[in-house]
This record gives sequence, structure tokens and C-alpha cells, in this order.
Amino acid sequence: MATAHEPLIEAALSRLSVEEKVLLLTGRDSWSLHGIESIGLRPMVMSDGPAGVRGDTWDERSPSVNLPSPTAIAASWDPELVREVGNGLGAEARRKNVDVVLAPTINIQRSPYGGRHFEAFSEDPLLTSTIATAYVAGIQDHGVGATAKHYVANDAETERFTASSDVDERTLREVYLAAFEGPVTEGGAWLVMSAYNAINGTTASEHELLRTPLKDEWGFDGVVVSDWTAVRSLDSARAAQDLAMPGPASPWGDALVAAVRRGDIAEEIVDDKVRRILRLATRVGALEGAPEPARIAAPAAEATVATAREASEAGMVLLSNDGILPLDTPRSIAVIGEGARDARTQGGGSATVIPATVSSPLDGIAARWPEAAVSWSRGAVVQSGLADIPVDRLRTPSGEPGMRVRYLDGDGGVLDEETRTASRVVSFDAESKALRAATVELAFTYSPEVPGDTVPFGVAGLSDYRVLVNGAEAARGSLRTRPGDDPATAVLNPPFEEIELPANGGPLEIVVKITPVEGGIPDSIALGVGLPPVRAAARELIAEAARAAAAADVAVVVVSTSSEVESEGFDRTSLALPGAQDALVAAVTAANPRTVVVVNSGSPVLLPWRDSAAAAIAAWFPGQEFGTALAAVLGGDAEPGGRLPVTWPADEASVPVAQVAPVDGHLAYTEGVHVGHRAWLRSGARPAFPFGHGLGYTSWEVDEVTVAGDALAGDATARVRVRNTGDRRGKVVVQLYLEAPADADDMPMRWHAGFAVARLDGGEEAQLSVPLPARRFQRWHDGWSAVPGTFRLHAGLSAEDLRAGADVTVPVDVVETV
Repeated sequence: MATAHEPLIEAALSRLSVEEKVLLLTGRDSWSLHGIESIGLRPMVMSDGPAGVRGDTWDERSPSVNLPSPTAIAASWDPELVREVGNGLGAEARRKNVDVVLAPTINIQRSPYGGRHFEAFSEDPLLTSTIATAYVAGIQDHGVGATAKHYVANDAETERFTASSDVDERTLREVYLAAFEGPVTEGGAWLVMSAYNAINGTTASEHELLRTPLKDEWGFDGVVVSDWTAVRSLDSARAAQDLAMPGPASPWGDALVAAVRRGDIAEEIVDDKVRRILRLATRVGALEGAPEPARIAAPAAEATVATAREASEAGMVLLSNDGILPLDTPRSIAVIGEGARDARTQGGGSATVIPATVSSPLDGIAARWPEAAVSWSRGAVVQSGLADIPVDRLRTPSGEPGMRVRYLDGDGGVLDEETRTASRVVSFDAESKALRAATVELAFTYSPEVPGDTVPFGVAGLSDYRVLVNGAEAARGSLRTRPGDDPATAVLNPPFEEIELPANGGPLEIVVKITPVEGGIPDSIALGVGLPPVRAAARELIAEAARAAAAADVAVVVVSTSSEVESEGFDRTSLALPGAQDALVAAVTAANPRTVVVVNSGSPVLLPWRDSAAAAIAAWFPGQEFGTALAAVLGGDAEPGGRLPVTWPADEASVPVAQVAPVDGHLAYTEGVHVGHRAWLRSGARPAFPFGHGLGYTSWEVDEVTVAGDALAGDATARVRVRNTGDRRGKVVVQLYLEAPADADDMPMRWHAGFAVARLDGGEEAQLSVPLPARRFQRWHDGWSAVPGTFRLHAGLSAEDLRAGADVTVPVDVVETV
């Protein structure tokens, strides 16, 4: 698709040598692209999302606003709010001088066992596409590129670099490609990221899918960027792959120049890729001569934090409620759970950002009810890796908060020195001080929270290390990758070792000398120190929490997953909450029936105690405003606005799509189009909570469904009447589901067909309109074909809570392949 900048782009392209053209097709380093001064092209900077914009460094000295994770965003079912979230991300990108945000993740939540599930929006292609389209548009409102990733069928982490996702064409078109189509064609995404995996045996970066449908059918005129190291061969340069990341080395480079010189690869192929890079540069303002991109006014950081809070509230799903919520004015509140104090605001992996502040549930509840007696009990241990050491317990040798970090050469000479207020050093930069150093030395005074004869401690990162306490060696060891580790694990979830340090009843003078060793992702490093999990008998922690609950008016239990359970780099092996948290909830609800349970996980977990809790809330990974948002929802200051974007199972045996581990390198999508709620309906199993479920603080009536317009012409619209039958203002998400004609072959029992959001006062009613495009009535068979017959259109409040309906007929004699 031509733009107004095409003459400028062609002029710049004509001035480039083959070597310069090829240079532009591989990153300058881990996070930026090459600039070429002679044509007025500056380097462009990329950064990971999607729960914030990290920038080109992973450093607590450059904090980022931590917005809710994508599943929490999608749970709002509110495209207008999602666009505001995108605006917040775009504003953060501009603040950090970032041109491209590597988000959103548009992969389908095919199975709850997917380890990166929290980073995707939904199990449903329509909801995913709608939310992602708004997200992309919001980012690009700021003249910052959004990247639709990971194209395509990249829905599990096991063997993710090499596995082939084997998917039939119909399933690809109707489910996995359908999720990408809206963000590309309607949202106008400026980049698409090709995935690590293969599709039906062909690596994504070499696949014809990059050309058809992406570029040929959908008219994508942007850049296809690889996932990091996903370009593996020169063959991918012949395909519609445009940019190999990271740099400066890749399989292209000199080999591609030589191939062009020999005539093995036509220069026109390279030119098309360069045009796309230059077009991106005009869009983000990186090419001289192009007008400054149209940008909305960037909100202040405070406004982005406010958006984070609003989005957290809007995504919280009230799973159940016996009337206890909203809370009134309890005299005492027992807050229970490791995650209630040490909030988990985001998932693990490359999506992680470092916020300046975090509001924990304990913080939020104490602030919301200042007159109440608020206590905290751990209840159960969730953590299994090393936790960061709180900065208020660290002092540099000169007495400042934090630790002194020295980067030493092979002779022990100091290359550089800095003060850090985090207990880890992480970098993806080939020029980082840590990668250039022979030894990284951490020096600090540590004041343990709990005195004892010994102090629990830990060292993390691929290395040989020595720990000195008060001048004497206390420990030494070696840390290496484990068999079967994902290469990213060395940085995202590095190996660690627990150590018991000798105590002297006071602060400890500690020096840790870490000598990095090779392994993991090239040009990356993660090392540091931390605190191992609390070692306490589960029964004692549970008994303490139960006593606190029994003595309080209300108990609020926060149950959580951990970064060792949900993260990039590995899939889940169980849907159960880690540790003794289920036993904890059972004991607390027995001690106090007025117990609210808050589920702090990025994806579904089992809730065996769900019938005994007075109320349960799915809070997801809700970003840095977790505590403030949760307190507002608990107190009724805000509506719990979420509806489930994914089905929550009652037990693991009934999960209809559970296979995420490849067999002999192949992951077969044998379920076909029957994914998510479609799979549950076909299996006949009852989930704990269905797709689309979510309660509020009022009640709703849904009736009078009518359909006007021509379904095949694409102008059909459903109208649904809703009425707030309660006495307070609330939010309703009216959902439409289509049921195929009885004689239709291999169609889902029902599938999501559209939704509308309204906020109405008590007693108020409204007519909601939901478009029904022709695609809703079509299936893929060598092209899109309408399915003839009479469809039943259902309207309701979840995939199972269907309140009213109408028939829609597609005449047999006018059905054609389109």
C-alpha cells in the first residue's frame, strides 16, 4: 500500500549500495537498527512489551510503568479502554526514546498449560483480534510502531525454537491467522514478528505464510521482523522475512551480499525489504525529509499510572460472590498470602519491566480501610527461586542504599564502578559492562530481616562465584545450565544456589565475586544475589493464618503463582496453585466463612475450594497498581469490570486441549478449530467458570434479540435489549454466540460472534448493536465460503449463560466461495 512518503523512500533507496541495503536488514545490536547518515536515516530503537516498555536497558535506574498483563487487559472486553492502555505504552515508548514496541502477543491461549499464556489475550480469535486491534492503534497514535507477534501458531514454549506446529489450513485461517488479521488490516500494525517455531515443517521466518496471506491478501506494507535469533539461514532472505534480529551478526550479512552479487538472490528482493525498513522510518520520524509523524499529546507519567489502575480494575473478574462484596466497614481484616505482601504484578520472561513503585494488596487494603485493624500472615510459601533483596536492607560500603558493583578485568583492575539499588544485573547488550568484565564484584552491607545463627542467601547466574562475609570466604561454587534448559532460561530464569551464611547478630559485610561463563542467549547476561524461600512448616504457617482469620471480621486471601510456574521459556506441568495454598484457603474458609479469595495468576488455575469461599476474584497479573485497584473493587469504589477471556477448568482431567509438548519435534493441533470454549462445548465437560463469565455488583436482564441486514452482504447487525435490574450503576458485556445449522459439517457447537459493552444506572435499559460481518457465517475451504442454512444467534452473559436468541438464515442458492 503506497504512502505519501514513497517518493522519499525511493530516493533514499536509490542512493544505497548493496552493502548498505543488506546492512539495514540486520540489527545494529540487540535493540536497535542501523542508521545511514548519507540518506538521513537515524538508528531506530526497539523494546520489549507488552506489560510496559522496558527501553534498551533492563535497569532499575530507568523504571517503567507496569501496566496489567495482556490477559488482564483482554478481560476488560473494552476496546476503548484497551486503546487507552496502548496510548500509555506509546507514551512510555516516547519517554524512553523507543521507536518500536515488540507487542502485542496475538497468539491464541490454545491450552492453559502454555507457559506464556499470560502474555496473550484470549482463547478466542475474535476477542483476541478485537482487543489487539485497539492495542495496536493506541500505541501507534504516538507515532510508535506496534509489533504483532509471534506469527504464527506459537502457542507453547516446549522446544519452541525447533518444534513444528502442525495445523491444517482451515484451522490456521479460522483460528490462528484470524487473530492476526484485524490488527494488521484494521489496526494497521507497522510490524509483524515471525515466530521461532516451524509451521507444518517450515520454519516461520522462511514460510510462505509471510507472503500469503500477510502481504499479498492483507496488504501488509510494514516490516516482518524476526523473533530474536529466529532467522537461521540465508534461505529466509528469499522469503518475505524483512529484518533479522538481533545484530550485528546474522545468517544474512556478507553471505546475502555475496548471494546478490552472484545473482542467486535478486536485488529486487532485497530492495522490497529495505523499502519496508525505510517506510517504518518515515512513520516513526527516523528519516530526514519526512514530516514529523502525527502524534497525540503524550500524557504525563501520572496519567499512565492512572490508566494502569483503571485497567487493573476493569480486568478483575468477580468469579463468585455470596453477597459479601462490596465490603462495608469491617473493623478488622486478616490479609493472608505471600502474594498479598510481595505482589506479583507481571509474568516472567522478556515481558518483565521494573516499575518505580508497586502497590501490594496489603498496602491497598490498609490505605482503603485506615480505621480497621489490618494484619498480615504468610499462610503458605509460593516462592521457589531467589527473591530480590529489598533495597532498604542493603547499603554500599560508603553507606548509600543499594550495593556497589565493580566490573573487573582479568588482572583484577577496575574497568568501571556503579551503585545499584537492585540485587541483580541483567543485560541484553553486547557492549554491557558485565559482559566485558572478567569478574563482577558485588559489595554491600546486608541487614537480615530475621536474626538467626545463620542467614539464608543465594547467588544466581551462569558463573563461578565466591562469597566473602566479614572478610572471610563463606562459600564458593559453580552454576551452569541444566540439561534441557531453554537457551533464554540463563537470563530469564538463571540457575541459582542457596547458601547459609554465618551470622553475627548484626549486619553482614558481604562481597560476592562472580566470574561469568558462557551459555544461554548470545550477548546476554543475568547474575546477582537474592533471598531463598522462607523455610517453615506448612502446617504452622496455615495454623497461624487460620487463627488470624478467625479473629477478624473479614479475611482476604491472595493466592499466587510464581515466575517458576508461569514464564517465558517453559510450559506448565500442573494447573494447581503451587505450595500449600489450596490447603491454606480450605483452613481459612473453615475458620472464617467471610473469606474473599483473590487469585493472582496470569492464566487459569484450579480452585478446589471455590464453593467454600464467600467470594473469589481473578486479578490476573494486574500491574503496579494491584493493591490500589483491588481495594477499590473490594470496597465497591470501582466495579469488578472483567469477564473471562479464557475458560477456567474445574479439574485437569477435563481440559480438552492439554498437549503442549511436541512428539518427535511435532506439536499436532489435532483439535482443529475446536479451541477454547468451542473445545469445552464439544467435550461436554463442565468447566469451573466458562468463557465470558464475570459477575458485578448489580443484575441484568437480556432479551429481545433482532437481526437486521444481509448476513452474506456483510451488513447484518444484531440488536439486543439489556436492562440493569439492580439499584446501582454497573457494567454489562453482552455476548453473542452462533450455533451452526443442524446439517453443517464439522462446525463448532457454538462460537463467539461479537459483543458490546454498556454501563447503565439501576433500572436503566438500552438497545445494544453488534455488527455481524459475513465472516461470522463462513468457513475456510480453499477460500471463504458461507455455510448455508439457519443459524441460531444466542445473546447472553457468557458462553453458557444464554438469555435470548434469534434465527439468521443464509440462503442455499446464493452461497459462493469468496
